[in-house]
Amino acid sequence: MKERLPPLQALYYFYVAAETGSFKLAAGQLFVSAAAVSQQIRQLEDWFKCDLFVRQHRQVQLTNEGKLLYQSVSKGFSEIKNGVRLLTQDPDPGRLSISTIPSFAQHWLVPRLQLFRQQHPDMLLLVEPVSQLASFEDSSLDICIRYGKGNYDNLDSILLMDEVLYPVCHPLYQQQHQIHDIDDLYRADLIEDMWPDMNWALWLETVGANHASAARPTLKYNGALYVLEGALSVQGVGLAKHSMAYRLIQEGKLVRIGQKSTRSRYSYYLCGPESYMKREKIVLFHRWLSEQIEHFRKQYPHQTEVVSL
Repeated sequence: MKERLPPLQALYYFYVAAETGSFKLAAGQLFVSAAAVSQQIRQLEDWFKCDLFVRQHRQVQLTNEGKLLYQSVSKGFSEIKNGVRLLTQDPDPGRLSISTIPSFAQHWLVPRLQLFRQQHPDMLLLVEPVSQLASFEDSSLDICIRYGKGNYDNLDSILLMDEVLYPVCHPLYQQQHQIHDIDDLYRADLIEDMWPDMNWALWLETVGANHASAARPTLKYNGALYVLEGALSVQGVGLAKHSMAYRLIQEGKLVRIGQKSTRSRYSYYLCGPESYMKREKIVLFHRWLSEQIEHFRKQYPHQTEVVSL
């Protein structure tokens, strides 16, 4: 037979009243009237069939029965408060652990992290470049940055930035094969990433390239990092993300083919459990990320006609 419990709201009102020694002070903490506190206490006393307080003019005192109940109730609510604190407070405010895909970490995030460290020199940073979606269960992970559609179970997602795709190759490959425009791509060795939106056939059809049906990928890699490495190794023309390719183009290590690009169906999102997103270090990191993304858009615009996939 299940043991019945008294009303939990009445127990909590009793706990606050016992802590403060006053129905009026308890009412102020609970944001209710003193009459509401008195009513809840009376309901509890009726349940136990005994008085829990001795009512005095300006204060209340616990009866012997009230003292016995308070000893147990105070332990129970203390444990509840500790549980809530563990979920809402940051267990390690001086450490920020970030999970993100390797390509974004190497070509966009890591080159900028020194700027974050200059603003927050006492923060210990840990970057985990992994392709798999991070798990926050039984983990010291604080936040993750993911490339997708932002619909991740049990996680809050904040849009960071969109992505733009265009063809790139090594200057030597361009010279050897005379690849200067998207209409020349049918005679190039096309390097393709296996990610869904990095599809050469879809890209060529979307931008309306001539000879699109004749263009075929001859080399595929599972990862944008390897596509760029293939282009840098003079293996052919890779379909690249602007966030990764812009610096290599600026340094003259890669050249862009043509002036057309497509907007990816996927974007970058900052993701984490709802309670994590309220932590001060996550708020600071999100604010810094937003500033860096805005600076990136202004300093390195893709400056081309963009077509949505």
